[in-house]
Amino acid sequence: MSPVKDIPMHRTELIVLVASMFACVAFSIDSMLPALPDMGAALSPEDPNRAGMVLTVFVLGLGIGTFVTGPLSDAFGRRVVILCGAAAFIGAAALAWQADTLETLLVARLMQGVSAAGPRIVALAVLRDVFSGRAMAQVMSLAMMVFMIVPAIAPLMGSLVIAALDWHGIFLAFMAFMGAIMIWVAVRLPETLEVADRRPFRAPVLWAALLEMVQHPTVRISILVQALSMGILFSMLTLVQPVYDQVFDRAGSFPYWFGAVAIVAGSAALVNATLVMRVGMRRMVTISYFGQMLISGAVLVLFQSGLSDTAIFTVFVAWQVSVFFMAGLTMGNLNAIAMEPMGHIAGMAASIIGGIATVLAAPIATIVGLTFDGTPRPLALGILVLSIAGYVLMLAMYRVEARQTA
Repeated sequence: MSPVKDIPMHRTELIVLVASMFACVAFSIDSMLPALPDMGAALSPEDPNRAGMVLTVFVLGLGIGTFVTGPLSDAFGRRVVILCGAAAFIGAAALAWQADTLETLLVARLMQGVSAAGPRIVALAVLRDVFSGRAMAQVMSLAMMVFMIVPAIAPLMGSLVIAALDWHGIFLAFMAFMGAIMIWVAVRLPETLEVADRRPFRAPVLWAALLEMVQHPTVRISILVQALSMGILFSMLTLVQPVYDQVFDRAGSFPYWFGAVAIVAGSAALVNATLVMRVGMRRMVTISYFGQMLISGAVLVLFQSGLSDTAIFTVFVAWQVSVFFMAGLTMGNLNAIAMEPMGHIAGMAASIIGGIATVLAAPIATIVGLTFDGTPRPLALGILVLSIAGYVLMLAMYRVEARQTA
């Protein structure tokens, strides 16, 4: 595997650094879950459920930041945008640490989301600067392993921090985590975008880049399929805790089941990194969607077959593994497929891909979540429908690319 350019950093170190920047978003969301009851009681005792807004405003900020950090890195370089985003994230976490009202906390979390987009999105552009094609997909898969594992341990880590320092301590953990990334980038990561390759941060230039992306059929389809992959993952994440609690009465053991499932499913990224060089990115995604179609269809039938509660729980856990496993086999490949023809505008492309896919995935997961009826059946049906749509779109990608090469 040959990189596009040589940098004075070992490939393994670069993968771990990029994975850590990816993980900052998952850590910023999932480690908050155990703190929500205490936050609600302290800052909104009249309506503790409002504490859940600390998650949604972070995602909103992340979406806003996603659209601008990539183009900024195309104009000013990768390192400066990562470092500025990390510094702003630490500042926002400090504000949240000192917050004594819910409104102040929400403003701080919005700022955290915007600033987290710097390390998260620009890390993808760094990979595209250094690697290309299947090599990028392989490296992305290895980085995605951390993305899949961090949500598994983040709730437990959050619980430990809360036990030692109360809910305010979560934000100290955020400051320490991002501070370590900031130092690492400052000391070890070289600039990967040459000055001659930079694009001015001007509206006409950005608009031209956006038009180039949306007019490329492979890029369009890969973004849509990635939105479906994220929609499937977010749908499972949205309903998995209610299913464990309300369907199986296992709320107390949920963090441990969730962690075990995520760790097992995290191996999907390693499987993809091993196979993608031989099988190809498109085929890996297509096979994954086809497999999830079959699995979700079978699970839906089993959920209505009158099996015992223990058997149904076993089926659900196995299916949960398959859904997380599918995410590991698709999202890195779809990013690489979309980024491959956009190397000359990698920062802009990373922003648009991440922004559009996230914006589309959020309502998909919301719709699936609203169908919850106290059983896992609506979730199975929703993921089955999304899998069919993804499979059909991948077949369309094959046809479009065949016509282009004919």
